[in-house]
Amino acid sequence: MSRPNLKSPVHCLAFGFGSGLAPKAPGTFGTLAAVPFYLLAAQLDLAAYLVFLLLAFVLGVYVCDRASRDLGVHDHPGIVWDEFVGYWITLCAAPAGWWWVVAGFVLFRVFDILKPWPIGWLDRRVHGGLGIMLDDVVAGVMAWACLQGLAQLLG
Repeated sequence: MSRPNLKSPVHCLAFGFGSGLAPKAPGTFGTLAAVPFYLLAAQLDLAAYLVFLLLAFVLGVYVCDRASRDLGVHDHPGIVWDEFVGYWITLCAAPAGWWWVVAGFVLFRVFDILKPWPIGWLDRRVHGGLGIMLDDVVAGVMAWACLQGLAQLLG
């Protein structure tokens, strides 16, 4: 298996600015690396945040597909841009505060790791950049629903 070239903008993004190269739990490290970017994006109003998510998703389909083709490995474990986007989806319209950032992190990682239906089904059946992104998008949506439910319950 080839190693990514982080001097390539495509590989740099796909591998989460190098966070996906962690020897253990690259998805968790990738999600952790997404936190500071979320803190910046959280300053946007909801409409702008949704545009940000859409652009990040479209970019992700391209960079994840291209990086996986370059490396000759579908959904290389170090490709973590999908975790970035899934985490950002989880925190869409989340209440302010560190507790919510951490709760979103935990919820997203649980859904991404356990891959309950339909996440696991999508992961096995949809290929290419779209497939790499889609299971994490759905994990993000499911984690988002839980986080919003918690916000309603505790709010």
